[in-house]
Formats: sequence, structure tokens, C-alpha cells
Amino acid sequence: MRFMKPLALAAMLAMPMGAAVAGSYSSDAPVVVGKLGDQVYLMTSDKMTLYTFDKDGKGVSNCYGDCAVKWPPLDGSGVTDLPPGYSVIDRKDGTKQIAYKGHPLYLWFKDTKPGDMTGDGVKGVWHVARP
Repeated sequence: MRFMKPLALAAMLAMPMGAAVAGSYSSDAPVVVGKLGDQVYLMTSDKMTLYTFDKDGKGVSNCYGDCAVKWPPLDGSGVTDLPPGYSVIDRKDGTKQIAYKGHPLYLWFKDTKPGDMTGDGVKGVWHVARP
């Protein structure tokens, strides 16, 4: 199973045209708030869109197996310094995942480049994570 690792400042330079990062916590923060056109959303430090899942509980992920292959959880292992509103939750498989306001955060395997938001609305239960 693939999990996204927090990335360093150098990865932040791979930003799509017209995108801007606002309010990032530190140069190597695993999650930043960005804007692409009129869209304000949560993304990884390498500008990949993050998503939430309606079937999750507060602080509880319900995406495992094939779901977690298609929607890789944002890896929270080794993360200790997060901005207010973010936390690291324990998954039932023993891994750690970053959450925003208690909502676990995920990537989408069909997003291939920074700024892609192809997972928004999938099956009516996946949504771009917004601040």
C-alpha cells in the first residue's frame, strides 16, 4: 500500500501556473492551503489535492484495502509539528494518518499532476478538502 510521505521545500517548487500557496505552516509542512484560480483547498506540499471521505468518523478512517489503494491516506508517521486544526490519527492497520478538524485526509490515485481535482464528487462521498 502506498502512503504519501511529507515532502521538503524543494518539492513545493513544482506548482502549476496560476497556483498560489497561502498560509503554509512551515517550509516542510505535509499539508498546505493553496489556491488555484478561485479554488481554495488543502493540498500536500507538492501541490497534490487532498480529499475527505463522508463515510469516515471524526478521527476515524473507514478506507482500507482497495479503497486505500485508490485513496492513499496522507501518511502521518513521524509528523509532530502541525498547524492548529490538524492532527495525526491512528488507523486500525497500525499506520498514522493526517486529519484536518478530525477528518482523515487522502490523495486520489487518478490525480496525476499538481492541481488535479478529479476525485471531487466520486460516488458522491469524496470531496476536495477545504479549510
